[in-house]
Parts: sequence; C-alpha cells; structure tokens
Amino acid sequence: MAVQPKLERFKKNVLSKFQIYNSIFMTLPFDQITKTGVLLPLFHETCEKGYAAGDNPSAIVETFFQKYQARRTKKSQIKLLFRFIQYIERQVVLFDAIEDAAFPVINNMDGIGTLRSLKEKAFSENKIEELKAYLDEFKVRIVLTAHPTQFYPGSVLGIITDLTEAIKDNDLSRINNLLAQLGKTPFFKHKKPTPYDEAVNLIWYLENVFYDSFGSIFDYIQQNIYDHKIIKNEIINIGFWPGGDRDGNPFVLPDTTLKVAGLLQKSILKNYAKDLKKLRRKLTFRGVEDSLNDLIANAYSAIDKPGAFDLEAFLSELKEVRKIVKRDHHSLYLSEITSLINKIQLFGHHFATLDIRQDSRIHHSVFSKIVEKSKEANNKIFPENYNELSEDQQINVLSELDAVLDTSIFEDELVKNTLQTIKVVKEIQNTNGEKGAHRYIISNNQTALNVMQLYAMLKLVAFNDRLSIDIVPLFETVTDLENAPKVMEQLYTNKAYKAHLRSRGQKQTIMLGFSDGTKDGGYFMANWAIFKAKEALTQISKQYNIDVVFFDGRGGPPARGGGKTHQFYASLGPTIEDKEVQLTIQGQTISSNFGTPDSSKYNLEQLISSGLSNSLGSENKGFSDEDRATMDELATLSYKAYQDFKGHPKFIPYLERISTLKYYAKANIGSRPSKRSKSDRLIFSDLRAIPFVGSWSQLKQNVPGFFGVGTAIRSFEDRGELEKVIALYNNSSFFKTLLENSMMSLSKSFFALTKYMAEDEEFGPFWNIIYSEYELSLRLLLKVTGCKELMENEPSGKASIEVRESIVLPLVTIQQYALRKIQQLQKQKTIDKEQIEVFEKIVTRTLYGIINASRNSA
Repeated sequence: MAVQPKLERFKKNVLSKFQIYNSIFMTLPFDQITKTGVLLPLFHETCEKGYAAGDNPSAIVETFFQKYQARRTKKSQIKLLFRFIQYIERQVVLFDAIEDAAFPVINNMDGIGTLRSLKEKAFSENKIEELKAYLDEFKVRIVLTAHPTQFYPGSVLGIITDLTEAIKDNDLSRINNLLAQLGKTPFFKHKKPTPYDEAVNLIWYLENVFYDSFGSIFDYIQQNIYDHKIIKNEIINIGFWPGGDRDGNPFVLPDTTLKVAGLLQKSILKNYAKDLKKLRRKLTFRGVEDSLNDLIANAYSAIDKPGAFDLEAFLSELKEVRKIVKRDHHSLYLSEITSLINKIQLFGHHFATLDIRQDSRIHHSVFSKIVEKSKEANNKIFPENYNELSEDQQINVLSELDAVLDTSIFEDELVKNTLQTIKVVKEIQNTNGEKGAHRYIISNNQTALNVMQLYAMLKLVAFNDRLSIDIVPLFETVTDLENAPKVMEQLYTNKAYKAHLRSRGQKQTIMLGFSDGTKDGGYFMANWAIFKAKEALTQISKQYNIDVVFFDGRGGPPARGGGKTHQFYASLGPTIEDKEVQLTIQGQTISSNFGTPDSSKYNLEQLISSGLSNSLGSENKGFSDEDRATMDELATLSYKAYQDFKGHPKFIPYLERISTLKYYAKANIGSRPSKRSKSDRLIFSDLRAIPFVGSWSQLKQNVPGFFGVGTAIRSFEDRGELEKVIALYNNSSFFKTLLENSMMSLSKSFFALTKYMAEDEEFGPFWNIIYSEYELSLRLLLKVTGCKELMENEPSGKASIEVRESIVLPLVTIQQYALRKIQQLQKQKTIDKEQIEVFEKIVTRTLYGIINASRNSA
C-alpha cells in the first residue's frame, strides 16, 4: 500500500482527530464548558469576518456581544472572556496531545536523517569504517535550561502525556475522562516556581523520556554500526542548567545547586533500580539472582547517601552477570543486560551534567571585593598595586597565583554565594563524579581577563591542586563575537591557561549566544556573526593545537537560533569545527521536540545525523568568494536597518506601552526576573531575549525573525543584482536554512490584528515601519526562493501552524481588546484601578495559550 504524502497523513491523523475530540470536549457535562463551547465558534467566526473587513479587535469583541450576547452586563461579558481563555488553553493542550500521538505517523522514523538511513547510506557507499571512526569522536550534547517559555504546570504536562497515550490507543473512554480532567484542572500558577521546582519539572523528562531514548539510540549504534562491539565514546550526553544557572537569577543559591545535584543522582539510581527489577523477573537463573538482589539493594541504599554509590563496582558486578548469562544460560536476555550497562555508562551516577553559569560583570564585582578584602586582611595574595595594573599585567598576576583563600573573611552575600558555589562544584564532583559538574560558563564574556578572574577564583577557593573544570566563555553581542578570536588567542598563549588546557585534553568549549546576538544585531547579522566567529575560532584553535567545541545558546524560535536546528548544523560546511554538536534546549522546545519517546529519539537522531552528514561525503563545500561577499553585504545592510529601527525614539515606548512585555513578569512562569536590573525604567541592555522575542510574538509581528531581511535584499534588487542573492540561496545550505527559518517567522505573523495602530497618532508611523518591512521581506523572500507561498516546501508544518494560529485567533483578539481598554482607562482623568486590574489579568492570562500554541515563540 502506498504511503500517503505527509500533508495527507497530517490531515488524517491530526486535523480530523482534533475536530472529533474537540467536539467531544464541547459536549462534556459541565455547564460552563458546554455554554462556552457553543459560543466560542460564534466568536471565532466574528473574529475571522471582522479582520477580513478591516475591523479592529475592540470592534470585533463589541460586535460579538451586540449580536449574540446583548443582554449580558459588562461584568458578565468579562466572565465570558475569561471562560473563552480557559477553553482555548485546553484546546491547545488537546492539539498538542494529538500531534504528539501522531508524531511517528507524520514523520518517517526510518527516513532521511535517522540512524537507520545514515547506516544504510554508509553501507551502500562502503563508508562504514569511516562512519565508525567519526562516531569514535563525535558527540551531541543537549543542555536543558530553565528559561521560562513553558507555561504548562506539572499537572497539565501529566494530562498531555496520558492523553497522548490514550489517543495513540484510540481509547475513547480514557480520552473522555482525560478531557473532563483537563476541563477541571487549573492552568494558572499563583506563585512563581523556585529554581528547585524548575529542576524537578525537567528531571521528569530525564526520567521518563531521555533515559530510554538515549539508551535506545546508543543500543542501535552499538548493534547495527559497531556489530555489538564496545563503543568507547558515549556519543550523546545531556547537560542541565536549573539549579546551576546563576546568571540574572538571585534565587539560585549554592544550596540550590547542591540539592539539584542530589536530586539528579537520586533520580538516576531509581531508574537503575527499576530496570534491575525488570531484569530480575527475567534472569531467574542460578548464579545471577544474588548479584541482581545486591545491585538493587546497592542502588536503593545509596539514594539518600550522597557519595555512597560506587559506580565502578556496580558496573563491574553487572558485567559479571552478563558474562555468566552468556556462558551458562544461552545468552538469554543478553541484550537487556547490555542495554542497562550502556545506560549506566551514559548517565553514570550524575544523570546530567550540571552547568554553572554567571555573568562576567558579577564576577568582576566579586573579584574586586576579593582583592579589596585580601588587602585589608594582608594575606599577600595580590600585589598592593593590583588595581593600578594594566589588564595584561593583571592577567599575569592571576596566572601565577598559588594560594588558598580564606573565604570566611567575606561578609558580602554576593561574594559569599559566588565562592560557596565553587566549593559546591567540588563537593558535587566528589559525590556524583567529575561529570556531575565540570563546566563553568561566563555570560557576557568580553575579555581574557574575564576568563582569568574565574580561573583565579576556582584555584583560590577549591581547585588549587587540580582544576577539574572547563571554563566556557560565552560571547553574545556582535562586537563580542568579532573580538572572540583575539580573546581566545590571548588565552591560548597564556602559560597557565595553556597548562590548564593540556590537563583537560587540549579541548576548549566556547559558547555563542544566538538569542542576545539577534536582540543586539538583528536576524541576518547575528547568524552571520556567529558563523564567522566560529570560522575564526576554528582557525585560531587549530593554530594552537586546541580542539574547539562550540556550544550554541539557542531558543525555540528562529529569532533565537531555533527553527530547523538539525538543518542548520548540516549546513555549516568545512570551515567550522564539527566534532561535537552542543546546544541549549528550553521551554516549549523541550516538550515539543523532545517531550515524547518518539519525538525525542527522532530529533536526537536528526542532530547526530546533521553533524555527521556535514563531514561524511557532504556536498557542502562552503562559500565561494562571491557568495561570501553577498552574505557579508546582506548582513551589513540588515544590521544597519535593524540598528536604525532599534534607535527609533518610539522603539522602547512601543515595547513598554503597546506590547505585553511588562506582563511576562506577572505570569509566574519562571524563577528568573524578566530583566537584569531592578530599575523601573526599561533599559534595552537589561532586557532578556525571551520576553523581548516573546512580546513581538504576542503581537503577531515576530520582528526579530525578519526585520532588516527585506531591506537588505531590496538593496540588491534596486541595483539589478538580485541574481547574486538567488545564487547564494541555491549554493549555500546555510543561507537557505536562514531564509526558511525567517519564512517560518513570517508565517506566524498576523498584522490584521494590529492594523488599527496605523492610524494611531503616536505609534502609527512606527507600526507602519514594521509592517512595510514585513511586506518587503515577504515579497522578496518568495522571489528569492521561487516559492508561491510561505513554507511551501513544508506543507505539514505549515498546516500545523495554521491550525494553531486559528485556535488562538480569539485569544489574541481578546488580548488586544484588553490592552486597548487599559490604554483608554489610563488616559481618563479619574483612573479606575479596579477596572485596569481586571484587564491586566486578562492580558496576563492570554499569554499562556498564545505561547503554548506557538510551541517555539520565545
């Protein structure tokens, strides 16, 4: 039987089921749900017709009430709007669950980019040994972050998981009960989660998804590529930021870090014990029963005793069990034993590597206080004239430090917490192994001194004997990316830092920030600046015989480095080091791309394949001189357009007063503050990328994903050289991926929603600048790509976006209605604070469904 096209599979397995189950949800025996379910389609229709006629959101809402609910009081109207919000939130959950259930049907689990496809290609081209040689060194590390782009509370995530399974099984009774449960379960978080809460939520994914998907991928590689032989390289591993990411989060304390590390160890030991129990039911043979009982007892006894678990002895005992089964019991269940051994080798007794991260400016402040207090204590660690020395001279002093700092002399809380965190890292290494916490990331890294200040603190506080930590500078702004090669050369030529790198296997990890890069320099320039920085850093690292590893700080949407991630890595070409793929996975991207065993396995395989295909027989030969010049000019032109836009006098006021920016802080979705400073005034540099990008998404304008793109391309069109951009698109898979991701941003834009602003006396001209750039980018992207419509080559992805955008159409309308009401109320002579609070609550509540529906909008 012929396989249906992807779009047809989507319509049959997602769209049709959504229509069926949504109708069941509408008929649940709860008065509010039934009444709301009847009225919502009428409101949806009013929205569609209203925007088609050019009406504004206020007129649409008022038309609906006049036509269908004329007898309702104003208070009753507000109640109905809240019920619409609650109902739509649940429609989004239903659609998520249906799409998750259909994932293996919609996507070809053995198709291009999967391990099976990679293996068969290698066999057919007689490159299996080449593939194995590359896998001996290649690694993928995904790093789970706690960045707040996921609005579902744990109870709702549980319902999504159960609903997904029920839909897979077509179990109508369970589906009916779960939909009823969904109707009764609150979505709103009444208080902000703590960093520990965030860790608990993400560890659920480690236990229930990644533990098995990592294991099954490794098993497949071992069995089918290495012919059951031992693999020395783990190939895939996982990092973890909740509890260790102190950057801008004053609530992440040393005790938090220690508690999270303890929880990670407990979680992995519980998973081992669970698997051992399953094995014990199968391995009912002489010679192994006692060993299995001992292993289970060891795992459980170590759960509440940090440092008590002997990983090597545990692994050795299990390998002995495998040997006995192979020798004496016909290799029964041998693959299950090997699979558990593989998991233990992948996850150790740490489960995930806990990264520590802090801003260089905080480090500098702390370090200055250390120097000052050391002078007062007369401990002779620093020369008296340290603060008067040049930067190079300070680096020389820090390189030669050989002392132990008495941390008890410090009273400043920030200093104490920073130094105690370093001690905690050492403690975690003692209990969870070195892999438990071996990376310290410096955000906003600008100089070699930033790195050497951390180097000195680590040595002075806890690692004087052996520095068993990788220091990872994070370069974020366009200027910092340009300076990155000089900074790294200064470190590579520093005697002390060279010795440190030798002790770490001549390997240097460098992190690059897509989110802040885009916020700073715009879409084209951020991606191109990172590409060029990687090229230059690859070159300088090779020059000094250093293996450089790039760690990408990516968000969900294209504007923050997301979109088609695996295509991006496959497109990098031969000028960038690619033995490892490392990237952050956060918020909705965790649940949407890795939230089920099927999606997790598929997307992990795509990442493995993308890195390998970039090297094994890749047709990507990099940029020609002419294409590079075109890309350079496009980035420069778009950068100027974006900087001019950012410098517009209405840019900050628009974000403050027209967007939902200030409501992110009220949504209780994450432990971290939404901006870096406590200032009441909005300062752009203090603004975090997530609320910045998310606010444009809520407006359905998606500015960071396209602004400057159209202007840059038009410059070529105006002088009759558009063929250069078209040639670049045809020749460069990197540029092609950039344009396709930008087209995804455009496809999620809906300017009819805010068209009323074109007439606004204050913000009309500014809105028109955005809309003109949108229209220009849309026209020219279609012209360059030769497409007739956005996402033409991804019909199922386009269809998914269309359904999601349709579901939240009433929601964005209600949000705009409430925002306009707030603006009107604030202009009145007598301000009605109670009314403003009601509409502000509406705005905050609408954030949830809009973000969740987009799945990668922040």
